[in-house]
Amino acid sequence: MTYQQFRDLIRTKLRAHRPGMTWRELRDDLELPYDRPCLEWTRRLESDIGLVRKKGTGNAFVWFCESQNKKAPYSIT
Repeated sequence: MTYQQFRDLIRTKLRAHRPGMTWRELRDDLELPYDRPCLEWTRRLESDIGLVRKKGTGNAFVWFCESQNKKAPYSIT
């Protein structure tokens, strides 16, 4: 699986599930072949799709995409 395929799967799933999902939920639902998320790819997702990870219950972090309605810092008109 390439990073682009991984990114697109994660983005689509998180946008469809606005409250967010844990890594385990994403991995199992998308049948990803990874036990843990790759730190490098996770960092790239933060800038590419606005990935945010917040502490959930127990040791889990909830992943979600920041609102797409945020105003872009620069506007081309």
